[in-house]
Amino acid sequence: MPLPQQELVKILQEKFPAAKIEITDLAGDSDHYAVQIIDQSFAGKTRVAQHKIVNEALKGILGTVLHALQIKTSPHD
Repeated sequence: MPLPQQELVKILQEKFPAAKIEITDLAGDSDHYAVQIIDQSFAGKTRVAQHKIVNEALKGILGTVLHALQIKTSPHD
């Protein structure tokens, strides 16, 4: 079952309200996305730790409703 892009945006905005979030549907099927999140909450954290935070925000849908997600994170532009 695909996840509409707007639903993914909503979920991520709830977890990262001050973030700049860009989402790209990689296959046009609402099931394979690339997401870039720029948020100060990532400051001082390793890339692995940043990605774990994103994965935790998507717990329950990543790997089930959402098949694939390419993640890019940064504390600043």
